[in-house]
Amino acid sequence: MNRRVVMNHHGERNAFQVRLAAAAFFILAMFGVLVGRFVWLQVMQHDRYLTLAEQNRISLVPIPPSRGIIRDRNGVVLAHNFSAYTLEITPSKVGDLEETIARLKGIVDITPKDRRRFKKLQEETKDFETLPIRTKLSDDEVARFAAQSYKFPGVEIKARLFRQYPMGESASHLIGYIGRINDKDIKQLEDDGRLANYRGTDHIGKLGLEQSYEEYLHGVTGFEQVEIDSGGRAVRTLKRTPPQSGKDLTLSVDIKLQQMVEQQFAARRGSLVAIDPRTGGILALVSQPGFDPNLFVDGIDPQSWSELNESLDKPLLNRAIRGEYPPGSTFKPFMAIAALELNTPIVNQVISDPGYFIYGGHRFNDSKKGGYGSMSFDRSIALSSDTYFYQMAVQMGIDNIAKSMAMLDFGVPTGADLPGERGGILPSPEWKKKRFKKTAQQKWYSGETVSIGIGQGYNAYTPMQLAHATATLANRGVMFKPHAVQSIMDVATGKKMIVEPKPVKTMPWKPHNIERVIRGMEGVMTVGTGAGVFRGAPYVSAGKTGTAQVFSLKGAKYNANAIKERLRDHSWFIAFAPSDKPTIALAVIVENGGFGAQAAAPIARKVLDYYLTGKLPPDPAALAASAAAKASAPQSVSTVSAEVVPRD
Repeated sequence: MNRRVVMNHHGERNAFQVRLAAAAFFILAMFGVLVGRFVWLQVMQHDRYLTLAEQNRISLVPIPPSRGIIRDRNGVVLAHNFSAYTLEITPSKVGDLEETIARLKGIVDITPKDRRRFKKLQEETKDFETLPIRTKLSDDEVARFAAQSYKFPGVEIKARLFRQYPMGESASHLIGYIGRINDKDIKQLEDDGRLANYRGTDHIGKLGLEQSYEEYLHGVTGFEQVEIDSGGRAVRTLKRTPPQSGKDLTLSVDIKLQQMVEQQFAARRGSLVAIDPRTGGILALVSQPGFDPNLFVDGIDPQSWSELNESLDKPLLNRAIRGEYPPGSTFKPFMAIAALELNTPIVNQVISDPGYFIYGGHRFNDSKKGGYGSMSFDRSIALSSDTYFYQMAVQMGIDNIAKSMAMLDFGVPTGADLPGERGGILPSPEWKKKRFKKTAQQKWYSGETVSIGIGQGYNAYTPMQLAHATATLANRGVMFKPHAVQSIMDVATGKKMIVEPKPVKTMPWKPHNIERVIRGMEGVMTVGTGAGVFRGAPYVSAGKTGTAQVFSLKGAKYNANAIKERLRDHSWFIAFAPSDKPTIALAVIVENGGFGAQAAAPIARKVLDYYLTGKLPPDPAALAASAAAKASAPQSVSTVSAEVVPRD
């Protein structure tokens, strides 16, 4: 019995020692893990956790750069910045948004237009982003809100730089505008590797030069390292990396010329592009009607957007680079130089122009009933003989026409420094096969070539393309890429980067062929279709009128008064001067303006007068107002006897 008790006692002691050893091992293992983890955290991961700790203590605050200023060639400011306060809401930090806005209205003036714009911004951005409910607060409004800001969590006042376009609608399509960054912009910035440089920035160039020169205008974002307390409040600034302001742009555009052209268009729709043929510098780029770019800076309200977007006049369309029109007879000088280079038989012939051309059993009418009779090459340009160019087109053939016009950049964008440029339509058998799906429509018929010769048919080009081709002809075949920016200046260093004009290519035209075409274009201004408008001009110029059909009359006589205004012919004019050493070349179109000499040519004359002589025409609106005032003024009756003046 005693022996059995002693043995149990011994077994229990052994079991206890095993358990004790296991527990000790477990404790030591856990202590080893703890020590290992401590070494890992405190030694191996020291730098990482030190950085995280610093990030909890230090906040990196971005400092947006000041956007570059845009000026015209004479230093007139076209786009600049000013500082103002905004009242901003972070929707995710506000409980009842509508109730908060209603209470804010008792402190600052919030209009229905502000509400509509805020709602539109909400739809385009995320809830955690701050959105302006009111911009450009007065000092009184800032003071009133500051006194009660504790009542409005998620609402704050911020000092921001605002973009302003002091010229309003003038040159709006050229300058463009900035707008709030959206998801599409963010994706593009990510793809370009530039997103980090937009921290703290709400706006980006959306249109025109503001968009195409965004990389220069934006600048480089700066940063402040700010120490914060446990409540997230700033304690002190530890380090500051100042932002680098965006670069300033100086344009080749003369804003005074630009505004003069816009005045001449008045309420009419159309476009004008003027280029210095020696450099490719754009002197004026007009698209009428325009819009006020200031509407877009803070986020355009739905009502204003609807008015612009739904207008029949399409004010948001940049007609200069995106409006595609049949060129009409302005196409003829380029047909003429191509025919000369190809040694087409007709260029050395005198034909009979009866006012029509019969080809393939079809009758193609001339714009002049009865025709011009005997017609030579030089007279065909000056008098704009359709019959002559019908025959020229047939002799050249569509393949030669397409190849020759492609050399002048018809059918492709010119490469101007503006986004969204279209290339127009340069018709050819290959183009037609791609354009149409049905086999019957893909075939090119020889009769279609006839209309191509006078700038009709499938032909469609932008005013920029016509001005570009005209400048190339004026410059005797030396082509420059059109550009609106003349220089880019680094504000910090004052260093200027000049946009050097470099010839893109030189046309393989014979000099005597060029001069022969230019003589014909000079004839337009002296004895031809533009003679009435350019009579008495103190300079020698070369030009060409053009009338582009909007729809087919099917052989009927054209009567503008019997046709709806938007179905009337477009009025074209191209010109350059002085014709021997040109300093300006232009293309102008007045939509539904009728004959080329009727609406477009008078605008071209005023442009050349101003640019070459400094003569400014009177404002059409002021003239109309003066005429109306005279018409409504009471007529006085004189009681004095009239003096009898003897006749010569």
